[in-house]
Amino acid sequence: MSETEELRQPALIVVTGRPGAGKTSLAHALARAVRCPAVCRDEIWEGLARTMGDTGEQRTGLARRATDAFFDALALLLDRGVTVVAEAAFQHKVWAPRLESLRAVARVRIVLCEIDAERALARRVARGVADPARPRFHPERLANDGSGAGYDPPRLDVPTLQVDTSDGYQPAFETVVDFARG
Repeated sequence: MSETEELRQPALIVVTGRPGAGKTSLAHALARAVRCPAVCRDEIWEGLARTMGDTGEQRTGLARRATDAFFDALALLLDRGVTVVAEAAFQHKVWAPRLESLRAVARVRIVLCEIDAERALARRVARGVADPARPRFHPERLANDGSGAGYDPPRLDVPTLQVDTSDGYQPAFETVVDFARG
């Protein structure tokens, strides 16, 4: 592929990190700055759960449908030449093969939100207090200690930027935007 053809490929800007790392906030801000849509897996889950109802026995099926819809939406947009910010707690073993397949149609970049497990847990608790309906839509799958320490980020051979989200963004947001634009 020539350099000109590669520049015409849309970008897939993956924003990921453990639950409570600030992924969704960063993804939406980044999409506004880059001027492209943000596709967030949990927002698809919420829409699907609202439509289909959510009972305990349906949860696994809904999660699978939400993930399929998420990747279908990404593939459709990228195939049409649309740059996209994709946000989810991408687990390497489960989601890396699906991300890998999108490399054929997009320039993939990963923004990895990092935060210590205690602060991430505190943010998740605060979200639950602020939005009492949230647990219905987002049953947290945590490590046995409740920290979410079981998060295993994607490890693809693509440009990756680690962003500390503990207190604002380090590196600065403008640096994250420049990285996303590539």
